[in-house]
Amino acid sequence: MTTRVPMTIAGAAKLRAELHELKAVARPRIVAAIAEARAHGDLKENAEYHAAREQQSFTEGRIAEIETKLANAQIIDVTTLPPSDKVVFGSTVLLSEEDSEEDSEEEKRYQIVGEDEADIKEGKISFGSPIARALIGRFAGDVVDVQTPGGLKTYEIVDVQYL
Repeated sequence: MTTRVPMTIAGAAKLRAELHELKAVARPRIVAAIAEARAHGDLKENAEYHAAREQQSFTEGRIAEIETKLANAQIIDVTTLPPSDKVVFGSTVLLSEEDSEEDSEEEKRYQIVGEDEADIKEGKISFGSPIARALIGRFAGDVVDVQTPGGLKTYEIVDVQYL
């Protein structure tokens, strides 16, 4: 039995767009490049042909990988869940980091997403990350301790949104 992997609607849409791009644009371009390289003659010493075949192999592998990810995805739409202060997969959490050294607080906003969707620059963290694991199941107002590579951090959950 295949394990279902959680994914947000946006993550699934991004993968579908990449899959469409690979099938509709990249694949035909590579086939044309292979045909053109074949027309140049001897394939043993034809660098263009070998490069195009390598690109074709990579593209077909990526297509298969995306199709498998989408087939195994459990797509979760948090906007359909009843509003709550509980942190769940897909929710967006506003955290206040309590810094004991400077008595200052820094706010951070993270959306808890699937592993393939995680991008810290966009404020998206994987549900398997230490911060997300500490947050899931907690509620707005809770204070959580998170063991990070930089040491123990304490966060207060300021707000939970189902966007």
